[in-house]
Amino acid sequence: MKRFIGFVGSLGVLVLGIGWMSQAFADLSKNDIEEIRKIVREEVQIQMQSVKEEIRSVKVEIQYVNKRIDDLTNLLYVILAGMFALVGFVLWDRRTALAPAVNKMKALEEREGRLEKALLEFAQKEARLAEAFRHAGIL
Repeated sequence: MKRFIGFVGSLGVLVLGIGWMSQAFADLSKNDIEEIRKIVREEVQIQMQSVKEEIRSVKVEIQYVNKRIDDLTNLLYVILAGMFALVGFVLWDRRTALAPAVNKMKALEEREGRLEKALLEFAQKEARLAEAFRHAGIL
């Protein structure tokens, strides 16, 4: 880029110099003017070639950066998919691991309720059991 800016500056100075010296060029022959134009064209072509090479190198760098960004984007997608899969697995595992414990707890609560009901009915017929329940605060 510095070369391009230098080239533009040089070209501008050259054009201004040619414009200011137009009077001096009036005395030049057509061959001299053609020779000057040829030299200027060659110089411009050399500078343009240099600018084109720098533009190509910048394009290559941009393509490299774009490829790296694409690779990072793909990596991000993989990481996000892995995180969602992990969360899904954890939720599934918790549900399946807790389901047997919850079912066992419900079965034990039902059994406790039936035993309590049976004991209370028996306590109505058996005075000693009823007295023990009263003493424990159950009745």
